[in-house]
Amino acid sequence: MEKLINDFSFGLFFWQSLIFLLLIFLLKKFAWKPILDAVNEREEGIKNALLSAEIAKRDMQNLKSDNEKLLAEARVERDVILKEAREIKDKIVSEAKDEAQVQAGKMIEQAKAAINSEKNAAMADLKNQVSSLSIEIAEKVLRSELADKDSQTKLVEKMLGDVKLN
Repeated sequence: MEKLINDFSFGLFFWQSLIFLLLIFLLKKFAWKPILDAVNEREEGIKNALLSAEIAKRDMQNLKSDNEKLLAEARVERDVILKEAREIKDKIVSEAKDEAQVQAGKMIEQAKAAINSEKNAAMADLKNQVSSLSIEIAEKVLRSELADKDSQTKLVEKMLGDVKLN
């Protein structure tokens, strides 16, 4: 029985080995190649995806640096525009102040001229009134002095005396 068991064991081992080798051959012929091709394709796809990701990362870095350059240029341009706007504002304010000072000077000169004109007119009117009053006073004084005959005679003699001296 031992021999039978040994023969059976050897036969079983032989057939299992043969089936195993046949299975390996069939797997190699029909399964390993498609499996290896699929694994290789997947590996190639992963490599391509990594390469694409690296390219996309590089492109993003380039875009980021371009965006930063554009932002820096925009900031510089904004600063230039703001500086120009401030200069224009300061120029307009300065011109407005100068114009206001010129206008104020003109108004002051016109006011001075009007004051002088009014002053001269008032002085002329005052002189006219003083001269009118002086004439009226002189008339009244002369009337009162010339009211009687003696006074007239004395006045005429006095004036004749003054004229002879000159």
